[in-house]
Amino acid sequence: MTASWPVWPPLSTPTGRPCDAACRIPDCSVRDQQLIKTCSRFKYRKHPVSNTLSSQAPVATVPGMHHLLPARIRNLSPRFPQTATCVVLTVSLWSAAPTPRLRAAETLLLPETVVTASRTDENSLQSMSSIGVVTAEQFQQQGYRTIPEALANTPGVMAQKTTHGHGSPFIRGFTGRQNLLLVDGIRINNSTYRSGPVQYWNTVDGFSMDRLELVRSQGSVQYGSDALGGTMNILTAGTGFLNADPGWFHRGSAQYRFDTNSSSHVGRLETRFGEGGVWGASLGVTGKDFGDIRDSGVGRMKNTGYPEQNLDLKVEALLNPSTTVTLAHQYLNQDDVWRWHSTIFNDTPWNGTRTGSFPVRIYDQERSLTYLKVAGELQDGPVQNYSATLSFQRSQDSEFQNRSPADIRNQVIDVDTYGINIQLESELLGGDLVYGLDYYRDEIDSAGTRTGRDPRSRRPVADDSTYHLFGAFAQLRRPVTGNLEATVGARLTHAEADLGKVWDPAGGVDISARDDWTNVVFNARALYRLSDSWNLYGGASQGFRAPNANDLSGNITSRSRQQQLGSLDLEPEKSWTFEVGSRFTNDTVSLGAAGFCTLVDDLIISVPAAPGGNTVSAANAQEAEIVGLELEAAVRILENLTLSGQLSWQDGETTSPAFLGGPGVDAPVSRLSPLVGSVALRYDSPDQRWWVEGRITAAARQNELSARDQDDTQRIPPGGTPGYLVASVRAGVQVTESLELNAALENITDEDYRIHGSGVNQPGINAIIGGKLSW
Repeated sequence: MTASWPVWPPLSTPTGRPCDAACRIPDCSVRDQQLIKTCSRFKYRKHPVSNTLSSQAPVATVPGMHHLLPARIRNLSPRFPQTATCVVLTVSLWSAAPTPRLRAAETLLLPETVVTASRTDENSLQSMSSIGVVTAEQFQQQGYRTIPEALANTPGVMAQKTTHGHGSPFIRGFTGRQNLLLVDGIRINNSTYRSGPVQYWNTVDGFSMDRLELVRSQGSVQYGSDALGGTMNILTAGTGFLNADPGWFHRGSAQYRFDTNSSSHVGRLETRFGEGGVWGASLGVTGKDFGDIRDSGVGRMKNTGYPEQNLDLKVEALLNPSTTVTLAHQYLNQDDVWRWHSTIFNDTPWNGTRTGSFPVRIYDQERSLTYLKVAGELQDGPVQNYSATLSFQRSQDSEFQNRSPADIRNQVIDVDTYGINIQLESELLGGDLVYGLDYYRDEIDSAGTRTGRDPRSRRPVADDSTYHLFGAFAQLRRPVTGNLEATVGARLTHAEADLGKVWDPAGGVDISARDDWTNVVFNARALYRLSDSWNLYGGASQGFRAPNANDLSGNITSRSRQQQLGSLDLEPEKSWTFEVGSRFTNDTVSLGAAGFCTLVDDLIISVPAAPGGNTVSAANAQEAEIVGLELEAAVRILENLTLSGQLSWQDGETTSPAFLGGPGVDAPVSRLSPLVGSVALRYDSPDQRWWVEGRITAAARQNELSARDQDDTQRIPPGGTPGYLVASVRAGVQVTESLELNAALENITDEDYRIHGSGVNQPGINAIIGGKLSW
């Protein structure tokens, strides 16, 4: 039988001209074409809410073109004429069973599209940046507890934890406020973030996300201040209303996780409902009760457990075939997070560390985010895609210290953050231009007390203050030759601090202060396609971090009892990162490699006011150079057996004075990650119903220590942090279509170890069980 195939009109670019004379897809209606994002030569528009389509009967294309379309276009369900001819053709093309996709915990197994590196959907294989992705499926199967811990298998990242309830990933040598955290593209960083490891990356519920995307050494052009080490964007799950059948839909799930080491419980209930293709809503509640962890070296670490509550709500609606509106709200509350290492409950030295002395040191954290987003497409005119987001965040960060009966301290910071973000996309010079502006305003209230002291002198940051951050950006990506593409971008940033009440210890009164900074940063990157599966990428990117309210007026206790003070005389931190990498992906192999060099000037660090002093002040006093190499791979060695792993190496040097006004001293980068890697072997059953994975993770001893590292003997043992070798095994089974169970045995040999720079040891042997029931 000879099958006839109807001739469809060519798919058009946003300007209306055909993308390729050889490219044909079914004319599924204007609305379906809006769901299409990319083809062989031009970038296309997608539906402004959904990044995926329902998968039914795949679409056939002209021979030679199918591999150029992303999976969600290849799986588009056309409205075929109801003829036997079409049925026969469909069966003949698609009767063969597809090759199972590679499955592993490594973050190089990217989805078809990523958004963070370019601020718009792009084919992940064609990204010009070093990217890692952790999906909701990986988060559940690996039994991760928090967002920072989910980065454990990410090259270039060290997941440091000052305490069990905190988590501050070191990304290519940077942590805290020198990395940028986003949720659904909205800045979470605010101007009160202190230096060094911070807890804020553990204030987003990993159980509510769709995926997280980490872009290493990138983000200042795309998102503004703070992205020196990298940018992480946590993309929360949508309502799924565009993929639902017409009419009313209602779905739900219940998820549970338990671990034996700390007798911790995590439970989540979630529901989604709405009218398919019209609107949808989702509501999720997560409760967490973490117990005290134990390891074989120090035993039970009392008061490392804590409770946490999370709520998330999202409503999405289709205003018209090309415009959607999203309203979302997220809330998190953590209570009684003890900074264990500095308390009397840290009573057992570990490899020579110093024990704690405070009877009590507790953090409480509360954060909420609400945003309204409108996104759409314009059929005619110079702008093809647009989005506008209004956001409001409220956070409260408090700390209570009982150092002795005569020294009781309490500090609290309340921040309200208002944000607006406008993004446009246009075709320009044969390429795609993404441009826009954003503005964030922090309103800061702070208070503090200390026994026998003026309360005004104990504020953690300036009270009654505002901090403004404005940016305008543009980034153009266009083809240079048939296999070469390039991206150039720039951002103008203006930051302004209005400090209402700053304590002046010299005069014993409050003063006010104001300062502002303007900066322009650039990036230039390129990608060369060696084949459909293999590319090379690289480029040079500038980073920028404006002094924040904590730099200017901070007054906190950190770094093992040092008193850290701000300074009103500061300039921005600036960096250049040079990077080259390669990415190869097909049905059986996925490989990634990247090398980088980062040069930083005017780093704001805490410098002792006098030689040997315990009071440190912020100053632009350090230069640094960090280099590194990152490798990761997943290889199908048999039909259902996958070998995967990753390896990271970093080295870095700094130059800074030992005290204010002193001569420069060369030293290693503080808390730099040691050589670390892991390897895993995973078996998936032929019917994809169950899987089992074994993994070994190892780290070398880190004895390259800065002077402050050497003094931080509550967290870093004298002579450095010992290396370790840890083994674990995990398994999962799809019991029914709606029930999935997972189990793990971590740290099988009960290894006594600590991630470099952390204030707690990692848990000893630990069994984890979990499951998810969907309906």
